[in-house]
Amino acid sequence: MKKILVTGGAGYIGSHIVEQLIKIKKNVVIIDNLSTGKKKLLNKKAKFFKCDIRDFKKLNEIIKRNNIVSIIHLAACLSVGESEKKPKKYFNNNVLGTKNLINCALLNNIKNFVFSSTCAVYKDGLKIVSEKSKLSPTSYYGKTKLLGEKMIIKNLNNKKINYAILRYFNVAGASRSGKIGQITKGDQLFKNLSVSSIKNHPKINIYGSNYNTKDGTCIRDYIHVSDISQIHIKVLKKIHTEKKSIILNCGYGIGISVMDAVKEFKKQIRKKIKISLKKKRKGDMEHIIANNNKIKKYLKWFPKKNNLSRIVKSCISWEKKLK
Repeated sequence: MKKILVTGGAGYIGSHIVEQLIKIKKNVVIIDNLSTGKKKLLNKKAKFFKCDIRDFKKLNEIIKRNNIVSIIHLAACLSVGESEKKPKKYFNNNVLGTKNLINCALLNNIKNFVFSSTCAVYKDGLKIVSEKSKLSPTSYYGKTKLLGEKMIIKNLNNKKINYAILRYFNVAGASRSGKIGQITKGDQLFKNLSVSSIKNHPKINIYGSNYNTKDGTCIRDYIHVSDISQIHIKVLKKIHTEKKSIILNCGYGIGISVMDAVKEFKKQIRKKIKISLKKKRKGDMEHIIANNNKIKKYLKWFPKKNNLSRIVKSCISWEKKLK
C-alpha cells in the first residue's frame, strides 16, 4: 500500500495507529497541527509535517510530494460539550477540513480513505445501534461527523477510491508498550478519572444522575485504544484488497455506566472518590451500545482488551507515568 498518511497522527488514537503501522513496516507520513496532538507522541520512524487540514494548498502539496496512496483521517475537534459552545470551530475543522482532504484525495489518485466517525451520529434513545440504525445526531459534534460521512460517500463513490467509515464508540486505555496514552484533558470520563485517581483526594463531576438507566447515569460502550487501532490496520488492508467500501461500528457491545466506571477506578486505587452531581450537558446521549456483528464478520475481528478492569488499569498506569 506504499505510503500511508495519518492526519491527527500526534493525537491519542492517531499515535497508536502510527505505532502499529510502523510495527508492520509501513511507510507513514503524519500531518498534525499540534493544537491537541503532542510532539512527545510522534513516532520518530514516521515523517511529520505540521499542517492544519484547513490549509488546502499545504495539505495538497504534502500529499502530492510524498506519493501518498492511502489516507487515515483522524484530525478533528472531538468534545461534545465544546461543540455546543463553539459550533463554528467544529464546522471549520470537522467539515471544511474533511472536505479539503477529500478534494486532495480526488486530485492525487488516492486509493484508500479511512475516516474516523462516531456513534454520536445515531439517534439518541435507541440503546443498541447497528450500522442501519437511524442517524439523527444530538450534539453539534455528531452533526459535523455525519456531514463528513455524507461528503465521503457522495464524492468517493464511483471514483475508484475505497473508503471505510469507522463509527467509534468511547475510546479509552493506554498502549501495551506504555509509550502512548491520552494527554489532552477534555470531557472524557476515563481521562478525568485517571487524572483524579492519582491525587490524594480524588473527585469527579458526574453530569446527569436522573437518566432512564439502571443507576441514573449515562451508559456508553468503551473500546480499548489498542483494539480500535488494530481495526484501522485490518480495515485498510481489507478495502485495498477487495476494492469495496464499508461503514462499521467500532465497539464491544457492552454497556458501562458512568457509575460503573467510577466504581472500577475506586476499586483499583483503593480510595474514596468524591462525586459531585451536576446538571445534564447539552448534546450528551443517554444510552448507546454498539451492535458489532458486522465488524466481527467483515474483519473476522475479536477484541483482545474488552475488559473494564484492564482498561482502567492501563489508564491509571499511564497517568502515573505522565506525572
